Amino acid sequence: MSVTSRQADVAVIGAGIVGVAHALEAARRGLRVVVFERDERSIGASIRNFGMILSLGAAPGIMLTWALRSRQVWRKIAAEAGIWHQQSGALVLAYQEDERAVANEFVGQGMETGHRFRWLGADEVLRRCPAVTAYGLLGALWFPDEMVVDPREALRKLPPYLRDRHGVCFRFGRAVRGIAMPYIEAGNEIWRVDRVLVCTGAATHSLFSDTFSAGGLTRCKLQMMRTIPQPNNWRLGPMIATGLSMRHFPPFSACPSLPSLKQRIAHDHPDLERWGIHLLVAQNGLGELVLGDSHEYGRDPDPFDRSEIDVLIRKHVQTFLTPPTLAIAQRWHGIYSKHATRLVFLAEPEPNVYIVNGLGGMGMSASFGLAQDVFEDWKRTMRAV
Repeated sequence: MSVTSRQADVAVIGAGIVGVAHALEAARRGLRVVVFERDERSIGASIRNFGMILSLGAAPGIMLTWALRSRQVWRKIAAEAGIWHQQSGALVLAYQEDERAVANEFVGQGMETGHRFRWLGADEVLRRCPAVTAYGLLGALWFPDEMVVDPREALRKLPPYLRDRHGVCFRFGRAVRGIAMPYIEAGNEIWRVDRVLVCTGAATHSLFSDTFSAGGLTRCKLQMMRTIPQPNNWRLGPMIATGLSMRHFPPFSACPSLPSLKQRIAHDHPDLERWGIHLLVAQNGLGELVLGDSHEYGRDPDPFDRSEIDVLIRKHVQTFLTPPTLAIAQRWHGIYSKHATRLVFLAEPEPNVYIVNGLGGMGMSASFGLAQDVFEDWKRTMRAV
């Protein structure tokens, strides 16, 4: 590589939410930042999700800390960048006695301080969300502080916001072809940088295949759908989850009744168990309902979507929710990386080249908080997780 006049303190590879979060944190610390993205815009997992900014899905401890920090950042930057956002709160519905038992144990244990939640009776749930099916409803856990954004809009507006407010340089349509510190080659450009952060999600194997293969990372494919905008400006209100999510979200893992709940779901709904379906519903600023999702794990997920999964999701959403319409406008899948045992995968394959990966489904919820720790004390963060 030849010497170039282009210079930065930090190069971030990947303009998804993890890359954007680390670019923002670096710029806040007075560093010159350049972000390289191989596509002309962010089109990966960061725009293929619900847009939920959730603390209830965060494992107690450092992940919850990252989620709570991230929510504070989201509130600030969404307002400044003109991104639609709503503190809608979230309900975790209970229709079965084992779901109520897990919910009561969750409340009784107090879990972690720092995020608010409480149990609501059925009448109060219906006041907050009249579209919830009343028949058989026992109540719900209520998380009032949870936020939602439209990820498509957020990842479109964040790069110009970081450019204009924080001086971050974005180089879209420039795939990184080589790293030989202190030089990085992207497209037809060569930059001299002090540090590289690789935040490329499930595509990390294209740059560091050996690290990806040996690092205990796998991929998760999720199928999701989006309805047409609800008529007459109808609003759902809170984001919705069910007892199926109790078996998926880490904070519920310490509840003594959870094993029997899991056993009952596996027996009664083997189709949901087979595809790792746990049902979530959120509404964006356009009035569309986002429905999902499934979980298929493996190093090479099937590139073809399964219509049976879409049918299952839509069918079971109708058992607890009656919005004006469930007419589907779009279907898609996303793929994210997940580590078998760690909350996040951090590695230094070469001096001053760092990989940040494996946040699983917590990218939207935790990336800004994680970035703060990465820049505060990289080595301590690696030991902590």
